[in-house]
Amino acid sequence: RTCINWHLRLRTHQWYLLEQYFLHSLAATCSNQEIFLLIVVCSSPENRTRRNVIRQTWGNVTGSRGYSVLTLFAVGKAASASTQLEINEEAQEHRDIIEGSFIDSPEMQTQKMLMSVEWTVTFCPHARYILHTAQDVFVGVPSLAGYLLSLTQREDIYLGRVVHHGVPDRDPQSPGFVPIHQYPEEFYPDFCHGSAFLMSQDVARKVYVAAREVPLAVPPAAFVGICAKRAGIAARHSSRFSGEKHISYNRCCYKFIFTSSDMREDELFKDWKETSDGEDCSLLETYYSLVSCKVLTYIDKFKQFNLDRIKNEVLHFVN
Repeated sequence: RTCINWHLRLRTHQWYLLEQYFLHSLAATCSNQEIFLLIVVCSSPENRTRRNVIRQTWGNVTGSRGYSVLTLFAVGKAASASTQLEINEEAQEHRDIIEGSFIDSPEMQTQKMLMSVEWTVTFCPHARYILHTAQDVFVGVPSLAGYLLSLTQREDIYLGRVVHHGVPDRDPQSPGFVPIHQYPEEFYPDFCHGSAFLMSQDVARKVYVAAREVPLAVPPAAFVGICAKRAGIAARHSSRFSGEKHISYNRCCYKFIFTSSDMREDELFKDWKETSDGEDCSLLETYYSLVSCKVLTYIDKFKQFNLDRIKNEVLHFVN
C-alpha cells in the first residue's frame, strides 16, 4: 500500500512538473477514460474560425460504432496579447485546447508536434489510436474508425500517406532550413505525410522516448518518421490518406477515404453534411466513386498546373 501511494505521489508530481510546460494542459480530460480514437488537430492560435468549423463538422463526432472519439486542438502561445486572451476564453468555453508555453511560429511546428505526443502519452495514456492532422483537412471519422475496428494487429501502427526519399531543405534562406550538422543524412527515412497520420498508443510512447535523440530542426512529419525508425517502427502506406492532395468531392468517395487536404470552410460544411446524412454506399458505388475521384483530382491538379504556368509566363512577360 505504501508503495502504491508513493507511485501515485510520484506520478502526481510528474504531472505537476509537466503542466508547467502548458498554458492549457487539459490534464484531466481523458486520463481515466478509454478513448478509442484521439484526434489532435495542429492549429494556429489566431485561426478560431477554422476550429469552430471543425467543431461543427467532423470534430463533433464523439463516438463511432459504440467507441469513443475525442478531438482536441494543439496550439502554441499566441504572439499577441489580444489573441492570447481570445485563446484563453476559447479554451475555457470549449475545453478542447492544448496550448504550449512556446510562441507559435513556423519555426516551432516540430516543437508543437513533440508537445502533442508528450501530452498524449502523459495525460491520455489509454487512447488506443491517435490521429495527428492539420487544420485544413477533412477527416472521415466513421470510415477511419471502421478500419481501425477491423485490425487484427493493434500495435506498432504508424499509418498514413508515406513519403519516400524526403530531402532535407539545405537553403539557408528558407524558413525550413535544416543545417547539415543537425541532420547530416541525404534523405529522411520513410515517414507519413504531415497532413494526417495515425499512431497506436505504443508507437506514440516509443516516438516520445526516441525524440530525446532527434533534432527539432527537421520538419514535424519527418521528425516523427526519424523517431519511429529509431524505435524500430516502419511507416505503413494507405492511399485512403490524401497527403497534401485535395480530393475532388464525391459522396461515396468521401465516405470511404480517411482524409482530404486543402479544404475550404464552406466545403467542410457541405461535404460533411452530405456524407453524414447520406445512405451507405454499395461496393459498386464506392468503386466507381473512387475512380471518379481519382480522375477529377488529376484533372484539377492538371488545371492548377496550367494556371500556375500561365501566371508565371505573364509575370515573366510583364517584367
